[in-house]
Amino acid sequence: MAGRVLVLCTGNSCRSVMAEALFNQLGKGSIEAVSAGSHPAGYVHPKSIETLKRHGVDPGNPRSKSWDEFAGRNFDLVVTVCDAAAAETCPAFLGPAKKLHWSTPDPAKAKGTDTEIEAAFDEAFNMLKTQIERYLKNS
Repeated sequence: MAGRVLVLCTGNSCRSVMAEALFNQLGKGSIEAVSAGSHPAGYVHPKSIETLKRHGVDPGNPRSKSWDEFAGRNFDLVVTVCDAAAAETCPAFLGPAKKLHWSTPDPAKAKGTDTEIEAAFDEAFNMLKTQIERYLKNS
């Protein structure tokens, strides 16, 4: 099982923040997860925090940060969560870590009513939770 996990996306405001919190909670102390972005948004989307709390996941105190903060650190697993189908450029992380890509639509780009936007965040949360649970079960 991966002990040190880095979750990457472009903005580090939604998906990677939720995945970081999920890894830390579902890993039950055996995982230390952090997240970062190739082009950080500079803020954590409030709906990301709301979504985590609504699903009983402690968000911690996330902040949007550049992957440059983790240069030179070793990770056991690096997960990218960008959605290539949406023409996003997912960052590449060089190093010996195992690498996984979980294409996840960006809920920050959701349009519509509050209910529809909340549903987009829930969809991303559930996709990430399913992937993380599957990873942990098979590790």
